[in-house]
Amino acid sequence: MAKIINLKTARKQIARKKKAAQASENAAKFGRTSGQKEAETAAAERQRRRLDQAEIESPPSGANDDTNSP
Repeated sequence: MAKIINLKTARKQIARKKKAAQASENAAKFGRTSGQKEAETAAAERQRRRLDQAEIESPPSGANDDTNSP
């Protein structure tokens, strides 16, 4: 004789399995490892520092004003 199961429980188990499979698929598709996150953060920091080093600082306004010379 067949084993009697609760249909509501069986449906919930199937739904959980589908949800877990979808979550696993999304994690593989969109997720990043901690190493990837650290590498991205380090690259952004290097780029920020390089940009700061290349910045040309202008003198304060009025410090190089030749129009008021006698």
